[in-house]
Amino acid sequence: MPTLIRFVIVLVVLAGLGGAAAVYLAYFVEPNSRDMTIRVPSERMDPNP
Repeated sequence: MPTLIRFVIVLVVLAGLGGAAAVYLAYFVEPNSRDMTIRVPSERMDPNP
């Protein structure tokens, strides 16, 4: 039984670290924004009758 409790505690600690990392990335890391241009061929713009 102590081995099971130790295993569950390790899983809870790892989940807490993962959650803390997700919160850190969400609040403190700013993504780089840049303009994006996608060229669409004219054949795709004209409907085929």
